[in-house]
Amino acid sequence: MPAHLEKVPFTAVVITGGIWKTLMDSNRNATLPIQHSQLQKTGRLDALKLKERKGCGQPHIFWDSDVAKWIEAAAYSLASHPDKSLEKKVDRVILDIEKTQAPDGYFNSHYQTFPKKKRWSNLRDNHELYCAGHLMEAAAAYYQATGKRRFLDVMMRYADLIDSLFGPEKGKMQGYSGHQEIELALIKLYEVTDEKRYLNLATFFINERGQSGRGKPLYFDQEAIDRGDEEGSYEFGTHEYSQSHMPVREQTEVVGHAVRAMYLYSGMADIAAYTKDTSLLKACKNLWKGLHSKRIAVTGGLGPRAGNEGMTVDYDLPAEGAYLETCAAVGLVFWSHRLFLATGDATYLDTMERALYNGTISGVDPSGSEFFYGNPLASHPRFDGNDNYRVRKTYHYRREGWFGCACCPPNLARMIAQFPGYMHAVKNKTVFVALYADATSQIAVGKTNVTLTQTTDYPWNGKVTIKVNPDSEESWTLALRNPGWCQKVTVKVNGKKVQQKQSKGFILIKREWKKGDKVQLDMEMPVEQIAVHPLARQVVGKVALQRGPVVYCLEEVDNSQGLANTYVNDKTRFKISTGPASLGKVPVLTAKASMQDMAAWKDDLYRTDKNKMVKREIVAVPYFLWGNRKPGEMTVFMNTR
Repeated sequence: MPAHLEKVPFTAVVITGGIWKTLMDSNRNATLPIQHSQLQKTGRLDALKLKERKGCGQPHIFWDSDVAKWIEAAAYSLASHPDKSLEKKVDRVILDIEKTQAPDGYFNSHYQTFPKKKRWSNLRDNHELYCAGHLMEAAAAYYQATGKRRFLDVMMRYADLIDSLFGPEKGKMQGYSGHQEIELALIKLYEVTDEKRYLNLATFFINERGQSGRGKPLYFDQEAIDRGDEEGSYEFGTHEYSQSHMPVREQTEVVGHAVRAMYLYSGMADIAAYTKDTSLLKACKNLWKGLHSKRIAVTGGLGPRAGNEGMTVDYDLPAEGAYLETCAAVGLVFWSHRLFLATGDATYLDTMERALYNGTISGVDPSGSEFFYGNPLASHPRFDGNDNYRVRKTYHYRREGWFGCACCPPNLARMIAQFPGYMHAVKNKTVFVALYADATSQIAVGKTNVTLTQTTDYPWNGKVTIKVNPDSEESWTLALRNPGWCQKVTVKVNGKKVQQKQSKGFILIKREWKKGDKVQLDMEMPVEQIAVHPLARQVVGKVALQRGPVVYCLEEVDNSQGLANTYVNDKTRFKISTGPASLGKVPVLTAKASMQDMAAWKDDLYRTDKNKMVKREIVAVPYFLWGNRKPGEMTVFMNTR
């Protein structure tokens, strides 16, 4: 049974230019080779062969997931750019996994290296199902990209083992993963194999989560007792951390570890779509509403605090202290896309796009070789953003080549590489254009096949041209997303304006399409000042700058020190100009703002006199490009007066 909307697969779309081709090229040419080298250097690849490397530490409980995400990223890349050398590297890793796999189908480099550790005895903390899920996602993607079944067969054996151990039946474990991932991964296996047992197992994991009562404790509490752990010994104190504090349909607040939450909700949305479970979809919508009204950063970042890498309370939206893990924003992309497929509502694509152009790709530098783990909304060179002064870690204002906990770099790599799969969807005789980018797409609609060719400089301007070339003339609907940020859009077909019929954020054009038909969109893209809710105490009274889907920031390298001393108002006029070559000559914003006259303060720390204001020229650059030049201050928010 298909989801509400059917995905147009990543194999059917080729990105031909623009920002996403640049990102995908650097991902393919730099990121994937660098990450393979790091996986080898840090012992992760040797761990797959159960070989411990001296100086690399013991095989960690989640090392397998780092390798799996790299394989998945490579698979998406191979689909658009065949590369025999890369394919051989992947095949070599897959062969090592196959050789190490236990006769019963089990594979986990940590547990197999240390066989005295009991399998499945600590689902809460030890990431067995999490690692299994990432391996399954990678196997599904590699099969789709190359047609090779070896890895898929290996992971189906593993999935079948898990299916034999977990479930509602008597004698099986009624457990679930402390770090969600297996749920959405089983759906990926279901999509490529059509084996309903994988859908059923994913549904079990979702339904069982947080269940207790009638004499039954929470599963994580019971397994802790079985291990002999002392009561209250859980590092994070509360099961909200893993969203297992109550059944998922009863959850209304996004709580706990941000990445775990996004992966859970992605699985929920998948299952709601495939099983037509309205109660599960309702839960997703309620969680979404709470997140978007109280707990999301302007960049699409999630999880303001480092302590739990996750959520705190409503309207806790710090700037310099913001954590906003790259993986969390990537997870938001996954959840947003699934909710769009489940509902056909472009609202979810607006948030997906916010994360895509801001809080995710800020996690990698333009060369594709260095990465952010956290993505704060303000930065000072002598602080890491989490209350530490002169710390050695620099990731809050300079990217790094790798991390001990390296989940973010390969996660971002796989998101960038699979961007083509986010472009379109189909339902009945409607083709949805979800995102705008230079691309050529092959889509089956009705009884014909259609080639759509997009040409655009999006997101730097709102002009998009789409050439429509069906194999045969047939009536069907082209649904063009009208972004939430866009207040005025003009649509033409073959040079003539069309009357706009809109539904759920899409402009619907139904006609008998012919070869050579041309659609033109012109979306007005002014610079906007984005205010924040007055209960967001850390940034109340401040504004951020946004043009189209892109959020901007100020950097010291363009504006001198003291960025917090910057004031704008509703009369401030912003000009658009070409940025420096070091930032790819993307559009930057300039304006005449104001600041308190520093000279008037002399040696005072406090004063009662009225502040004298002077003019200040400011330059704002896209947030995702910050931290790539001379180190210095950065801020997304400015004062208003």
